[in-house]
Formats: sequence, structure tokens, C-alpha cells
Amino acid sequence: MPLHALRDVSLRVSRGESVAIVGRSGAGKSTLLNLVGALDRGYQGSLRVFGQELRALPDRALSRFRNRQIGFVFQSFNLLPNLSVGHNVLLPASFGVDLPHEALVERARTLLSEFGLGDRWGQKPAQMSGGERQRVAIARALLLQPPLLVCDEPTGSLDGETAAHILDTLRGIQRAQDTALVIVTHDPDVAAACDRTVRLDRGRVAVPAEAA
Repeated sequence: MPLHALRDVSLRVSRGESVAIVGRSGAGKSTLLNLVGALDRGYQGSLRVFGQELRALPDRALSRFRNRQIGFVFQSFNLLPNLSVGHNVLLPASFGVDLPHEALVERARTLLSEFGLGDRWGQKPAQMSGGERQRVAIARALLLQPPLLVCDEPTGSLDGETAAHILDTLRGIQRAQDTALVIVTHDPDVAAACDRTVRLDRGRVAVPAEAA
């Protein structure tokens, strides 16, 4: 018997809009995020990102689409331990991106400075705290200025003051770039900072939209 992590979910997110996905553990939040972030194609129905039906893309084309169109902030950071902070942030540019290297390095340094890590370029992730690694992961996701940013608990490893600062910076960049932002969070302050809140309950949308 098939196991359905999500059922009858209908969700539309517009450019420039921020949406918080909330719910209890096991509600389907991470599954939904993986689908929206093009990390999983095990679904029935339609899933379109900027008009592109993701299931229709071959694997190589999907990888290119995901790299250029979607920035993903993982809860577990997923930084490469053998690379420096700077080269972790530059990693998305390693996959066929036709942009000047100097401009990418400048943007990476700017992002790290905005997140308070301007002096950490040459350090390795193991030399940093969990909160610092989370900020590196956010900077990496923003490097190519993707029109969709997908975040799994982006402030989960941060103290309250740092979380508020990072969220303000993230929302400022999102508004400036007219980026669609989808955040899974357990933090009511993060949800309140978003334009809408979508609550999941046992794989279904319990509250389609709440004003922030």
C-alpha cells in the first residue's frame, strides 16, 4: 500500500512573495519543500515552477534548472568540509554558469559580509559554529540570485538576536531581487515575518493562507 506524505495540496507562490510553511513534525513540510525545490519528483498531479512542469524535464535539464532558478537552504547546511567558506559559497557557479568569475567572487564576498562573515573566507566549515555554517549556507543559496529561494528552518541554528538579523537581511535581499521565498519553520516570529502562512496537518493544507 503506497504511503502518501502529502494529499490534495494546492499552493501558488508569486514572485516577490514570502510564504511560511508550518505544522507539527511529520505533517509533510519537508516533503513539500523537497518537491518545490525540485529535489524530489515522486508526486502525482502538476508541479510548475515559473511555468515549467518539473516532471517533464530530463535529469540533466532538471539539474540545470534547479541550479539557476532555485536556491535551497538545507537544515543540515550540506557544506563541503574540504572546501573553504568562500569556495562553498561559490559552489553553485561550478555547474556551467556563464558569468565572470570576478563578479561571482565579489558577490560571494558581499553576501558573506552582509551575514557578518566577511573575514571567514578562507576558513573551513569545521572551524565555525552551527549558526555560522547556516549563514554560509544561506549565502551560497543566494549567490546566483535565484528567482525562488527555498529554506528549511533557516534560523534553526541561530540565537534569537542573530536569527532576527539574518531574517531581516534575507527578507531585504528577497524584496530587492523580487524573489519568491518559501520557508519551513517552527519559529512563530519567522512565520509572522512572511506575507502568508500555510499550515500542514497530516499531509493536507489545514489553513491555506493567513495574513502575516
